[in-house]
Amino acid sequence: MMEKLLNIKNLQVSVADGEADGALKEILKGINLEVNKGEIHVVLGPNGSGKSTLMNAIMGHPKYQITDGTMDFEGEDLLELKTFERARRGIFLSFQTPEEIPGITVENMIRTAKQSITGENIKILKFRKELKAAMKELQMDESYAQRYMNVGFSGGEKKRNEILQMLMLQPKLALLDETDSGLDVDAIQIVSNGVKRFHNEDNACLIITHNTRILKQLKVDRVHVLMQGKLVAEGGPELIDKIDKDGFGFLQGAE
Repeated sequence: MMEKLLNIKNLQVSVADGEADGALKEILKGINLEVNKGEIHVVLGPNGSGKSTLMNAIMGHPKYQITDGTMDFEGEDLLELKTFERARRGIFLSFQTPEEIPGITVENMIRTAKQSITGENIKILKFRKELKAAMKELQMDESYAQRYMNVGFSGGEKKRNEILQMLMLQPKLALLDETDSGLDVDAIQIVSNGVKRFHNEDNACLIITHNTRILKQLKVDRVHVLMQGKLVAEGGPELIDKIDKDGFGFLQGAE
């Protein structure tokens, strides 16, 4: 029997629309989603359909207001947890546009995060050995470990750094928000291999992508299509092939 990891029911999410009256604009309109351990789920949809909003809502970004619905993670109410508490429970978000953090090295950032999650003191020599091995797999120069987080990194280097963090932190649920955007073919292959190395029967991935090449080496279990804030179609990997061939046009009347 599959062990449920994430359970979302009737999730409705709004953001401030920027008007002076402080009115809210509804983005997600009743999302239902279940993710089990060992699974890879993919969320596809046109720009502006609410995909990144879904990821940020799961992670607890304060900009996004939950107006209705529930979210449970391993049976625990996520809505009662702050963002850092969700991270400690084992949820990881790879950002679409990773932030630069001057003054904190890649090594120190990951080591501190790992200590915070595990509650244990991380031995530096063992940690550095594991970090170097992961960087080698991602074809990252070891010198980047001592550089400030994402400062002066190219777009591709920032995305590899996100996967590096995932490999080192070993979360239970990895939320990958267009980790492959802006990458060339070789870089997509490297990122894809990193995701493949991470995934196992005890964790799960929820992936947003516009470039399905990253999925070629992954065993996708479930595909969800999000349009105008609603899930309009769900299926297996064959749905990816259908969208690659015909676009989202065949779903235009489904909202």
